[in-house]
Amino acid sequence: MYFSPENILLVGSVLLFVSIVVSKTGYRFGVPTLLLFLFVGMFFGSDGLGLQFSSAKEAQFIGMVSLSVILFSGGMDTKYSEIKPVLAPGIVLSTLGVLLTAVFTGFFIWFITGMSFTNIQLPLLTSLLLASTMSSTDSASVFAILRSQKMNLKHNLRPMLELESGSNDPMAYMLTIVLIQVIQSGGMQLGGILGSFVVQFVVGAGAGYILGKLAVFMLNKLNIDNQSLYPILLLAFVFFTFSLTDRIHGNGYLAVYIAGIMVGNNKITHRKEISTFMDGLSWLCQIVMFLSLGLLVNPHELLSIALVASLIGVFMIIVGRPLSVFLCLLPFRKINTRSKIFVSWVGLRGAVPIIFATYPVVSNIPGANIIFNIVFFITILSLVIQGTTIPFFARKLNLSTPLEKTGNDFGVELPEEINSDLKDVTVTLEMLEKADTLKDMNLPKGTLVMLVKRGNEFLIPNGSLKLCEGDKLLFISEGQQKSS
Repeated sequence: MYFSPENILLVGSVLLFVSIVVSKTGYRFGVPTLLLFLFVGMFFGSDGLGLQFSSAKEAQFIGMVSLSVILFSGGMDTKYSEIKPVLAPGIVLSTLGVLLTAVFTGFFIWFITGMSFTNIQLPLLTSLLLASTMSSTDSASVFAILRSQKMNLKHNLRPMLELESGSNDPMAYMLTIVLIQVIQSGGMQLGGILGSFVVQFVVGAGAGYILGKLAVFMLNKLNIDNQSLYPILLLAFVFFTFSLTDRIHGNGYLAVYIAGIMVGNNKITHRKEISTFMDGLSWLCQIVMFLSLGLLVNPHELLSIALVASLIGVFMIIVGRPLSVFLCLLPFRKINTRSKIFVSWVGLRGAVPIIFATYPVVSNIPGANIIFNIVFFITILSLVIQGTTIPFFARKLNLSTPLEKTGNDFGVELPEEINSDLKDVTVTLEMLEKADTLKDMNLPKGTLVMLVKRGNEFLIPNGSLKLCEGDKLLFISEGQQKSS
């Protein structure tokens, strides 16, 4: 079956429904959601139920749009106060770490494909290109697993991994594009390569900062009667930031991530509505992107590259990534060995490497189909081996703590402009022995009970309300004064 205007909505809705149902099951058991989305796409694809989707260019466009939204949303969720202590190691990992991973893996690919027992022969530049496409890590799968397993990480590891995963895609993208240009032109001088890297980083970072500030200004100053239009306005800024940065030869992926950080760490109007919209849109983009990539691959072609891809994948997991991490974190003596081992293990490959693997295909690089299939195979291998064992390694290395509770059981939130705190408390027998009504409870000054939840019933509190064991009380109290 081919996609057409008549059946695309039917097929698309079925794929979305199946993906969400399957991901719910995988989320419960700690299976990476990305892996399940890919499998759904493969199941419905050419070697499964027969859906035909073979355009690498269309998949690349879907990936570009999706990654813009995903990286911006990830930037919004990145709190500067959390990443500030780990800013230096995170940036080193996302730049030098990506470069070292690409170099180590590229030379290994060149070595292994030259052996007599392999059926694939790749020259050095093509080997480095293959390594570059999969030199970045995937944050969405990592933290979906951590959340599903109710885990939290010690020693600021979580913000450091978030920073690395959110900011290392630009480096892998630039390595991929530069190597494609080198292969097509037959060579490129070192000065030109370094100049391209500097321009991409400087212009990308500068554009992201300026346009992020502009987005904050516009959100707060524009008086739009319909508050539902604020998230749409921000989405327009996301695509404008990416496309304008790319137009002026900067890195669009870096720009949207930094713009997201700017928006997420400044006061904006209707933050709750905007965050909810961006979170839902980010999930939709992930599902659509992963499904498209699953549909694009022909699973039977993976058999011919399975041996070489397995050797490359194992090398990346146990040698390439750990060696890069340990070298990058060598100057940071406060990061202990157990933390370095865990960071090495959380080197998940995800949708981004597969998207980057479409660039050689679109550019008609010799061996591009082999590159795409190897990257796809290694992504699955990484998610199966690393993705399903992250909680196990965190516990064995004594780096995990129970996830702290966020929000309250009432589902009530206050706008950030209101300087107040909400928390819920469950009534116990010990509490009832001291006071069984609200008026007899010795509440701190500036604290009030907003709601009482008894079973599935919500009660409006008054002083004479008789409390029962198991009642949940929603307290509102004056928030701490924020230093300017």
